[in-house]
Amino acid sequence: MQKINSILVANRGEIALRIMQSARSMGIACVAVYTEADRDSPHRRFADQAILIGPGPVGASYLDAEKIVQAALDAGVDAVHPGYGFLSENADFASACAAAGLIFIGPRPDAIALMGNKAAAKGKMLQAGVPCVPGYEGAEQASEALKTQAARIGYPVMIKAAAGGGGRGMRLVSSEADFTSSLELAKSEALSAFGSDEMILERAVQNPRHVEIQILADVHGHVIHLGERDCSVQRRHQKVVEEAPSPALDPALRARMGKAAVEAARAIGYLGAGTVEFLLDESGDFYFLEMNTRLQVEHPVTELVTGLDLVALQISSAEGAPLSLEQEEVTLQGHAIEVRLYAEDPGQDFLPQAGVIHRWHSPKGAGLRIDAGIATGQEISAFYDPMLAKLVAHGRDREEARQRLVAGLQDCHLFGPTTNRDFLLQVLQHPEFAQGAATTDFIGTHFDAPPEKELGSEDLALAAALFLRGQQESSASKSGVTKELLGWSSQGALHSRLTLQGSSGPVLVQVQQNGSEMMASIADKRHTVCFDAAEIRLDGRRVDLRGQLILGDNLFVALGDRQFQVTLQSAGASDDRGEKSGEIRAPMHGNLLEICVAAGDRVAAGDRIAVLEAMKMQHEILTYNAGVTRFIHAQSGAQVKLGDVLVEIEVEETE
Repeated sequence: MQKINSILVANRGEIALRIMQSARSMGIACVAVYTEADRDSPHRRFADQAILIGPGPVGASYLDAEKIVQAALDAGVDAVHPGYGFLSENADFASACAAAGLIFIGPRPDAIALMGNKAAAKGKMLQAGVPCVPGYEGAEQASEALKTQAARIGYPVMIKAAAGGGGRGMRLVSSEADFTSSLELAKSEALSAFGSDEMILERAVQNPRHVEIQILADVHGHVIHLGERDCSVQRRHQKVVEEAPSPALDPALRARMGKAAVEAARAIGYLGAGTVEFLLDESGDFYFLEMNTRLQVEHPVTELVTGLDLVALQISSAEGAPLSLEQEEVTLQGHAIEVRLYAEDPGQDFLPQAGVIHRWHSPKGAGLRIDAGIATGQEISAFYDPMLAKLVAHGRDREEARQRLVAGLQDCHLFGPTTNRDFLLQVLQHPEFAQGAATTDFIGTHFDAPPEKELGSEDLALAAALFLRGQQESSASKSGVTKELLGWSSQGALHSRLTLQGSSGPVLVQVQQNGSEMMASIADKRHTVCFDAAEIRLDGRRVDLRGQLILGDNLFVALGDRQFQVTLQSAGASDDRGEKSGEIRAPMHGNLLEICVAAGDRVAAGDRIAVLEAMKMQHEILTYNAGVTRFIHAQSGAQVKLGDVLVEIEVEETE
């Protein structure tokens, strides 16, 4: 047994903090690595030592195994913990750590390599008697050969990156007509994310649940499981909500799935913490999906229902210690649910967002756990995954956990980049989820590209009142006027005109104020906003205001059920960009993988103009208009910023 006294965490954000917290509680010194883009990150500040490893792009930093190993050697640590993502499932990195005399806190390189290739992993599971989905895992990778195999399997079919995970390099194809284009996108995304465009095909299991089993194994060959997590609520094959235990499992099915997961781990001589993922169909049959040879994003729900620290157990296993408990000693207490807070805009097809966090408010409450790697003032970079934080709630039963998580989300707000906070609330409060009946089709069925929520006259009235109140308080603090006199004038009612830019264009709001009461007029609508010492009332109803921030001409508002932002528009300001002008602009910072048109090309509305890679995903940029391309302003391979003009189209006039 080799005692670990110091660890380098080869990761960033909330997972780096999570690992360092457990390590520090064990008396272990922690070393962080960071990039130029992460200079202000909390994980850098929390560590005992932090080492700069390069610029923002992951290929020159967090994915550079040589730099990470050298940083560990320079710091003189005993071990390296890879977290999840980046190099966590890279067998060559695990081997490089071992060759440098460093303990790799994870499984052996051969197990990582085997399970990291979906084709090889599936073959091994079939040998071990673990049920698998019918499909194709062969060496022939030509497009026509794969298309033939897809026809043999039968549509709908799943295209998956053999070396992939996390939903990247994966496409669901419903018909033969869509196969070739979907395969090209999946291969391109897989090559960029994993360095390999090898694909496997599987029959698409209809309306399944996604259930995974957490396993632990020590160097002495002892393997146990810690029950299951239900990760069925997904968007584009990426998990959105996770919970433990699954509403779909009874003790008998849990025992069968747990036994299959343990057999899978034993078949490859596994060490440490890992997850065996299954698809569970409506009949109760389950099929091996993949094995994640690392800690999972959703591990907190297992920790909350078992009372175990998975990171501490990982470290102990890496030291060579035997597991401290037997299978029969594992008990599940209560229920836990986790949601992932992302920097993305549900109103724009969940487009990833970047920018400065002007305020981050982390909620507190009974049964709540917040794993976050962000702070006020930090810039969210387009170089990394858009996940910002995980909000987890534990309760005596599922409903208590759900209600606690809803309350936590209502009190959570981030002002800056748009997040999916409101969308998560809608998911948790949907009757189908509340009943525990959600499958992998849940979001696609009920929340397929939610439209941007337009601001109503009540929202705009509240925003205008908050703007005016903020201006008056600022002036009062400079002049010494007390709050009781805000809005009062010897000349009678105060009249103000504000033009607010919301979700659907500029709106004129006229406000008449008498003391603490404001009457806002928007077209033919009238609303009264009243400020008193303890609360704000809108048309007589208490406003559930959780937070507000005025930053220049921008107002951020967080209510219990939604967040929104409005801008105080200056006189003469206008916005004629975008679909009306024919300018195709970058929707976010990122790497321009491809410009798909040339000057002089005729395009139709909806045609693909470019492909942009940002936040680990590829995004097709389409044109709103039909017309002719006149100017190409960017080249394939260029780094572009949000709002950069990529292509100009001479828009055809339509009646």
